Amino acid sequence: VQLQASGGGLVQAGGSLRLSCAASGRTFTDYAVAWFRQTPGKEREFVAAISRGGKRTDYANSVKGRFTISRDNAKNTVYLQMNTLEPDDTAVYYCAARTTVTGATPATGYDIWGQGTLVTVSS
Repeated sequence: VQLQASGGGLVQAGGSLRLSCAASGRTFTDYAVAWFRQTPGKEREFVAAISRGGKRTDYANSVKGRFTISRDNAKNTVYLQMNTLEPDDTAVYYCAARTTVTGATPATGYDIWGQGTLVTVSS
């Protein structure tokens, strides 16, 4: 499967953005999908994950209650709705996929990565 992330941009603190991750290639429902983010000089950080069928999700504590991950398997797309954005959310956001068992929302082991999309939150 190949991944294409989009939707980044510049937003003021307190605002919202929705990122999209469009997949092509092999059967999308074979894969859990996650979002990660990275800022210069820091390691890539797990943000959120969604299971193959979309019924289970997991979030980093730093975004819990503000971000929502979802997927539309008919459209081979995963979304990250980001609300109440903070300057500390500024980063390049990446979507990633991995095969896994049904219902799992792993935070590691992703081996397929899309290109990043830049999110900048101004104070």
